[in-house]
Amino acid sequence: MKYDYDDLNEGARTRKRAKRRKTNLILNSLIVVVILLIVIVSANIFFGNDEGAADDNKVASENEKAEAGKNDKSDGNAKATNQDDSKSADEENDGQSEGDAESEGSESENAEDEETKDSEEVGEPVVTEGGSDANVKQTIQHPDWQPVGTTQAGEHTTVFDKNSADWQEMLLAYSYATGIDKDNMTVWWNENNGAPNTALGTISQKGSDQTYRVAIEWVEGQGWKPVKVEELIQNDKK
Repeated sequence: MKYDYDDLNEGARTRKRAKRRKTNLILNSLIVVVILLIVIVSANIFFGNDEGAADDNKVASENEKAEAGKNDKSDGNAKATNQDDSKSADEENDGQSEGDAESEGSESENAEDEETKDSEEVGEPVVTEGGSDANVKQTIQHPDWQPVGTTQAGEHTTVFDKNSADWQEMLLAYSYATGIDKDNMTVWWNENNGAPNTALGTISQKGSDQTYRVAIEWVEGQGWKPVKVEELIQNDKK
Protein backbone atom coordinates (compact mmCIF):
# COMPACT_ATOMS: atom_id res chain seq x y z
CA MET A 1 0.00 0.00 0.00
CA LYS A 2 1.32 3.40 -0.94
CA TYR A 3 0.94 6.39 1.42
CA ASP A 4 0.39 9.87 0.19
CA TYR A 5 2.69 11.99 2.31
CA ASP A 6 1.20 15.21 1.04
CA ASP A 7 -2.21 14.19 2.32
CA LEU A 8 -0.73 13.24 5.66
CA ASN A 9 1.00 16.56 5.95
CA GLU A 10 -2.17 18.39 5.03
CA GLY A 11 -4.16 16.55 7.66
CA ALA A 12 -1.55 17.26 10.31
CA ARG A 13 -1.57 20.92 9.43
CA THR A 14 -5.37 20.90 9.60
CA ARG A 15 -5.31 19.35 13.03
CA LYS A 16 -2.72 21.82 14.21
CA ARG A 17 -4.77 24.75 12.96
CA ALA A 18 -7.84 23.33 14.67
CA LYS A 19 -5.91 22.84 17.84
CA ARG A 20 -4.49 26.39 17.62
CA ARG A 21 -7.94 27.85 17.04
CA LYS A 22 -9.22 25.95 20.04
CA THR A 23 -6.33 27.15 22.14
CA ASN A 24 -6.84 30.72 20.95
CA LEU A 25 -10.53 30.47 21.75
CA ILE A 26 -9.77 29.27 25.24
CA LEU A 27 -7.21 32.01 25.76
CA ASN A 28 -9.54 34.64 24.43
CA SER A 29 -12.29 33.39 26.68
CA LEU A 30 -9.98 33.51 29.66
CA ILE A 31 -8.92 37.04 28.71
CA VAL A 32 -12.56 38.09 28.49
CA VAL A 33 -13.29 36.50 31.85
CA VAL A 34 -10.31 38.26 33.42
CA ILE A 35 -11.37 41.57 31.91
CA LEU A 36 -14.90 41.08 33.21
CA LEU A 37 -13.56 40.23 36.67
CA ILE A 38 -11.41 43.33 36.61
CA VAL A 39 -14.37 45.46 35.60
CA ILE A 40 -16.58 43.92 38.29
CA VAL A 41 -13.96 44.32 40.99
CA SER A 42 -13.23 47.90 39.93
CA ALA A 43 -16.93 48.71 39.88
CA ASN A 44 -17.36 47.18 43.32
CA ILE A 45 -14.42 49.11 44.66
CA PHE A 46 -15.56 52.38 43.12
CA PHE A 47 -19.22 52.12 44.01
CA GLY A 48 -18.38 50.59 47.37
CA ASN A 49 -16.22 53.59 48.22
CA ASP A 50 -18.99 55.94 47.13
CA GLU A 51 -21.54 54.09 49.25
CA GLY A 52 -19.09 53.94 52.16
CA ALA A 53 -18.42 57.68 51.85
CA ALA A 54 -22.15 58.30 51.71
CA ASP A 55 -22.65 56.10 54.75
CA ASP A 56 -19.81 57.87 56.52
CA ASN A 57 -21.32 61.22 55.61
CA LYS A 58 -24.68 60.03 56.82
CA VAL A 59 -23.22 58.75 60.08
CA ALA A 60 -21.24 61.98 60.54
CA SER A 61 -24.37 64.02 59.85
CA GLU A 62 -26.34 61.97 62.35
CA ASN A 63 -23.53 62.29 64.89
CA GLU A 64 -23.45 66.05 64.33
CA LYS A 65 -27.21 66.21 64.84
CA ALA A 66 -26.97 64.10 67.98
CA GLU A 67 -24.10 66.24 69.29
CA ALA A 68 -26.03 69.39 68.47
CA GLY A 69 -29.01 67.97 70.30
CA LYS A 70 -26.82 67.19 73.29
CA ASN A 71 -25.35 70.69 73.20
CA ASP A 72 -28.82 72.22 72.96
CA LYS A 73 -29.95 70.04 75.82
CA SER A 74 -26.83 70.92 77.81
CA ASP A 75 -27.37 74.61 77.08
CA GLY A 76 -30.98 74.23 78.10
CA ASN A 77 -29.99 72.43 81.27
CA ALA A 78 -27.29 75.03 81.95
CA LYS A 79 -29.80 77.84 81.40
CA ALA A 80 -32.32 76.07 83.59
CA THR A 81 -29.64 75.49 86.21
CA ASN A 82 -28.56 79.12 86.02
CA GLN A 83 -32.18 80.22 86.28
CA ASP A 84 -32.68 77.88 89.23
CA ASP A 85 -29.46 79.11 90.82
CA SER A 86 -30.48 82.71 90.20
CA LYS A 87 -33.92 82.00 91.59
CA SER A 88 -32.41 80.24 94.59
CA ALA A 89 -29.99 83.13 95.11
CA ASP A 90 -32.86 85.62 94.89
CA GLU A 91 -34.93 83.55 97.27
CA GLU A 92 -31.94 83.22 99.59
CA ASN A 93 -31.31 86.96 99.43
CA ASP A 94 -35.00 87.63 100.03
CA GLY A 95 -34.96 85.17 102.91
CA GLN A 96 -31.78 86.72 104.26
CA SER A 97 -33.25 90.20 103.92
CA GLU A 98 -36.39 89.08 105.69
CA GLY A 99 -34.24 87.32 108.29
CA ASP A 100 -32.13 90.45 108.74
CA ALA A 101 -35.27 92.56 109.04
CA GLU A 102 -36.72 90.12 111.56
CA SER A 103 -33.38 90.01 113.38
CA GLU A 104 -33.21 93.80 113.44
CA GLY A 105 -36.81 93.92 114.61
CA SER A 106 -36.06 91.33 117.28
CA GLU A 107 -32.94 93.21 118.35
CA SER A 108 -34.90 96.45 118.49
CA GLU A 109 -37.64 94.76 120.50
CA ASN A 110 -35.04 93.16 122.76
CA ALA A 111 -33.33 96.54 123.23
CA GLU A 112 -36.67 98.12 124.11
CA ASP A 113 -37.44 95.25 126.46
CA GLU A 114 -34.01 95.63 128.05
CA GLU A 115 -34.53 99.36 128.44
CA THR A 116 -37.95 98.77 129.96
CA LYS A 117 -36.52 96.05 132.18
CA ASP A 118 -33.61 98.26 133.21
CA SER A 119 -36.01 101.11 133.86
CA GLU A 120 -38.18 98.82 135.94
CA GLU A 121 -35.16 97.39 137.75
CA VAL A 122 -33.43 100.70 138.39
CA GLY A 123 -36.59 102.66 139.05
CA GLU A 124 -36.83 106.36 139.67
CA PRO A 125 -36.86 108.26 142.94
CA VAL A 126 -40.26 109.43 144.09
CA VAL A 127 -40.19 113.13 144.95
CA THR A 128 -43.11 114.83 146.70
CA GLU A 129 -43.56 118.41 147.88
CA GLY A 130 -43.47 119.01 151.65
CA GLY A 131 -42.97 116.39 154.30
CA SER A 132 -43.37 115.62 157.97
CA ASP A 133 -43.42 119.31 159.02
CA ALA A 134 -43.50 122.81 157.62
CA ASN A 135 -39.69 123.00 157.45
CA VAL A 136 -39.54 120.26 154.78
CA LYS A 137 -39.14 121.51 151.21
CA GLN A 138 -39.54 118.09 149.59
CA THR A 139 -39.44 114.39 150.44
CA ILE A 140 -37.42 111.86 148.44
CA GLN A 141 -37.97 108.09 148.51
CA HIS A 142 -36.36 105.49 146.23
CA PRO A 143 -37.77 101.99 145.62
CA ASP A 144 -34.28 100.57 144.96
CA TRP A 145 -32.60 101.58 148.19
CA GLN A 146 -30.87 98.57 149.78
CA PRO A 147 -29.15 97.96 153.16
CA VAL A 148 -25.55 99.20 153.16
CA GLY A 149 -24.18 96.03 154.78
CA THR A 150 -22.69 95.46 158.22
CA THR A 151 -19.71 94.03 160.03
CA GLN A 152 -21.78 93.42 163.16
CA ALA A 153 -22.84 89.96 164.23
CA GLY A 154 -25.46 88.67 166.62
CA GLU A 155 -28.50 90.55 167.92
CA HIS A 156 -28.37 94.21 166.95
CA THR A 157 -28.66 97.09 169.41
CA THR A 158 -28.69 100.66 168.13
CA VAL A 159 -25.77 102.60 169.54
CA PHE A 160 -25.47 106.40 169.20
CA ASP A 161 -21.79 106.52 170.04
CA LYS A 162 -19.52 108.25 167.51
CA ASN A 163 -16.79 105.69 168.15
CA SER A 164 -19.03 102.66 167.60
CA ALA A 165 -19.33 100.55 164.44
CA ASP A 166 -23.08 101.13 164.52
CA TRP A 167 -22.64 104.90 164.31
CA GLN A 168 -20.21 104.64 161.40
CA GLU A 169 -22.61 102.35 159.52
CA MET A 170 -25.43 104.88 160.10
CA LEU A 171 -23.24 107.52 158.42
CA LEU A 172 -22.73 105.13 155.49
CA ALA A 173 -26.52 104.88 155.12
CA TYR A 174 -26.89 108.69 155.23
CA SER A 175 -24.16 109.05 152.59
CA TYR A 176 -25.78 106.39 150.38
CA ALA A 177 -29.20 108.09 150.51
CA THR A 178 -28.01 111.66 149.85
CA GLY A 179 -24.89 111.14 147.74
CA ILE A 180 -22.77 113.15 150.20
CA ASP A 181 -19.38 111.59 150.86
CA LYS A 182 -19.09 110.30 154.43
CA ASP A 183 -15.75 112.08 154.94
CA ASN A 184 -17.22 115.34 153.61
CA MET A 185 -20.32 115.19 155.76
CA THR A 186 -21.36 117.29 158.76
CA VAL A 187 -23.67 115.43 161.18
CA TRP A 188 -25.80 118.04 162.98
CA TRP A 189 -27.97 115.53 164.80
CA ASN A 190 -28.38 111.74 165.06
CA GLU A 191 -31.13 110.19 167.18
CA ASN A 192 -33.66 107.40 167.53
CA ASN A 193 -36.64 107.75 165.19
CA GLY A 194 -39.27 106.58 167.64
CA ALA A 195 -38.77 102.78 167.43
CA PRO A 196 -36.01 100.24 168.14
CA ASN A 197 -33.52 99.76 165.29
CA THR A 198 -34.42 103.10 163.67
CA ALA A 199 -32.48 106.32 163.41
CA LEU A 200 -32.92 109.88 162.15
CA GLY A 201 -29.97 112.03 161.18
CA THR A 202 -29.73 115.70 160.18
CA ILE A 203 -26.74 116.21 157.86
CA SER A 204 -25.28 118.48 155.22
CA GLN A 205 -22.21 118.65 153.02
CA LYS A 206 -19.34 120.58 154.54
CA GLY A 207 -19.49 124.23 153.47
CA SER A 208 -23.10 123.91 152.18
CA ASP A 209 -26.33 125.30 153.65
CA GLN A 210 -28.43 122.57 152.00
CA THR A 211 -29.54 120.31 154.85
CA TYR A 212 -31.16 116.87 154.81
CA ARG A 213 -33.06 114.84 157.39
CA VAL A 214 -32.57 111.14 156.69
CA ALA A 215 -34.65 108.31 158.17
CA ILE A 216 -33.08 104.82 158.23
CA GLU A 217 -34.00 101.39 159.63
CA TRP A 218 -32.03 98.30 160.54
CA VAL A 219 -32.38 95.13 158.39
CA GLU A 220 -31.24 92.10 160.35
CA GLY A 221 -27.95 90.74 159.07
CA GLN A 222 -27.78 93.33 156.26
CA GLY A 223 -27.27 96.67 157.97
CA TRP A 224 -28.93 100.09 157.82
CA LYS A 225 -31.30 100.87 154.96
CA PRO A 226 -32.54 104.39 153.98
CA VAL A 227 -36.29 104.91 154.23
CA LYS A 228 -36.72 108.56 153.19
CA VAL A 229 -34.81 111.80 152.75
CA GLU A 230 -36.35 115.17 153.59
CA GLU A 231 -34.72 118.29 152.16
CA LEU A 232 -35.11 121.03 154.76
CA ILE A 233 -35.86 124.67 154.09
CA GLN A 234 -33.40 125.60 156.81
CA ASN A 235 -31.12 123.75 159.19
CA ASP A 236 -33.19 123.34 162.37
CA LYS A 237 -30.31 121.65 164.30
CA LYS A 238 -27.66 124.30 163.72
